[in-house]
Amino acid sequence: MIAALVVSAVIGYLLGALPFGYLVAKAKGVNIFEVGSKNPGATNVRRVLGHGPGNLVLILDAAKGALAVGLFPLVHLVGPQYCPVDSNGMLVLKIVGLIAAILGHSFSCFTGFKGGKSVATGAGGFLVLFSLGMGIGFAIFALTLAISRYISLASMLAAVSLPFTAFAFDQPSPVISISAVIAAFVIYRHRANIARIRAGTESKVGRKKTGDPAA
Repeated sequence: MIAALVVSAVIGYLLGALPFGYLVAKAKGVNIFEVGSKNPGATNVRRVLGHGPGNLVLILDAAKGALAVGLFPLVHLVGPQYCPVDSNGMLVLKIVGLIAAILGHSFSCFTGFKGGKSVATGAGGFLVLFSLGMGIGFAIFALTLAISRYISLASMLAAVSLPFTAFAFDQPSPVISISAVIAAFVIYRHRANIARIRAGTESKVGRKKTGDPAA
């Protein structure tokens, strides 16, 4: 089990560290760390390069989280002998993979430990780990975005909803705990956005002014 945990952490981190925002922008001749909000998340890529590249980065970043969580269950399904753990052990491996992927995205070893805010990567992971909760989170994101037009606020509220949803739907305590920790991490990563929202200077969807992205 210890070996499996190490493998889950390493693979999860390396998946999360894949700098898709940087790579997609570089393919267009742009250093994403030098333009817009200087963040490699999907929102900044979309604002700088358009919806196509931005949506591509969003999908790829979400896929990193989904694969980090779903890798060991997939291995177990294909060949149980290669992943001989019970349901509790599998849950731990999923959570370790998700945490590692989020840290990898935010502190990528491929870009000098710079990265995004892990919203898309975390969302992809929770889509596998707790699909119902993530579906509710998506609804809260969409509603908040429609009302406020702040992507950052929508991302934070969606993240904060997860531990409450996990508790309401009687999820295992590790899922409740890790969703609370990740929500706190997302808020911490958005501390500059919070300051701008309070000051009334945060960018809104539909405006040309570039703000710090949520992804």
